[in-house]
Amino acid sequence: MMATFSMASMTDVIFLLLVFFMVTSTFVFPTALEINLPQSSEQTPLKPSTRVYVDAGGNTYVSLDQAEPMPVPAEQLIDYLRLINAQDSTAAFAVYADEAVPYGKVVAVLNAGAEASLRMVLATKPAPSPVPEIASFDQVTEP
Repeated sequence: MMATFSMASMTDVIFLLLVFFMVTSTFVFPTALEINLPQSSEQTPLKPSTRVYVDAGGNTYVSLDQAEPMPVPAEQLIDYLRLINAQDSTAAFAVYADEAVPYGKVVAVLNAGAEASLRMVLATKPAPSPVPEIASFDQVTEP
């Protein structure tokens, strides 16, 4: 008598894995804000989980621990930052300001962070490394 192998249990496992990956992939929230960061050659190892976004229109958003950014009026920003400081006094936040944002708006966000006694990091995109120039020598011919 020949033994038969049932594929039903294996297809159940594959189906459950497929459903699991489909459900967990929906938990990833990409940031839908269009922010063009300025370039900088300096980088810091500090990666705060709290982010304050300022888009090109000057609108302010706050994102806590990988959550989707929520719009926050500028006058209520200090309250959100004080709440962060109350939860963790060693906390820091990153400022993601579009390069088209007026300097005064960025300073207002930094002042709110200083008033809440939080450390701040300005987010930038890395500057391209300078390409070394190759010295060219003109060929001199003598008569």
